[in-house]
Amino acid sequence: MTFRYPNGKLYTPADQTGKPAKKESNPNYSNRGMTLEEDLNETNRFYCSRNIAIVHKKPTPVQIVQVDYPRRSAAVIKEAYFKQSSTTDYNGVYKGRYLDFEAKETKNPSSFPLQNFHEHQIAHMTQILEQDGICFVILSAFGHIYLLPAGRLIHFWERMKDGGRKSITKAEIEDSGTLIPIGLHPRIDYIKAVEALYF
Repeated sequence: MTFRYPNGKLYTPADQTGKPAKKESNPNYSNRGMTLEEDLNETNRFYCSRNIAIVHKKPTPVQIVQVDYPRRSAAVIKEAYFKQSSTTDYNGVYKGRYLDFEAKETKNPSSFPLQNFHEHQIAHMTQILEQDGICFVILSAFGHIYLLPAGRLIHFWERMKDGGRKSITKAEIEDSGTLIPIGLHPRIDYIKAVEALYF
């Protein structure tokens, strides 16, 4: 099955590229065998199963353009396009408050590039904050996981738009973000950081 982005570019999942995995010299979060997304999905299943929070990954709408019918009872999607750009990765509810967040990773050792975000995501986060929702970014950077409130991200984004830095420095993330410890159950216990920051 072939998927394409709205601009027509072919979507290729990282695990299907056929390239061998790179070996890392220092073991850190990024090479534990799980991706940030997989760990967050596992964390959200843990929260849901214990009625702590209900948070889900948002599906990206897909437009199907070619379908083969090898037999009457089966259809095979041969080509599809992502219909629109996504807003943020996750949304849900915690203690009656709306949660909305994006998850991003970088291997840059000294800063987090703002090019990892898009204008429509920043606009979406701004709208969530205007409605008194809880909005943040979970960043995997420098061998750690951080929760960065959307208000701080928007500040750094506006600084860039005004001609400033095109990245958030490691020191700024450490100062503005909340470190989320990595565990087993749950894997990324971001609700503790949400509780400390918003309740």
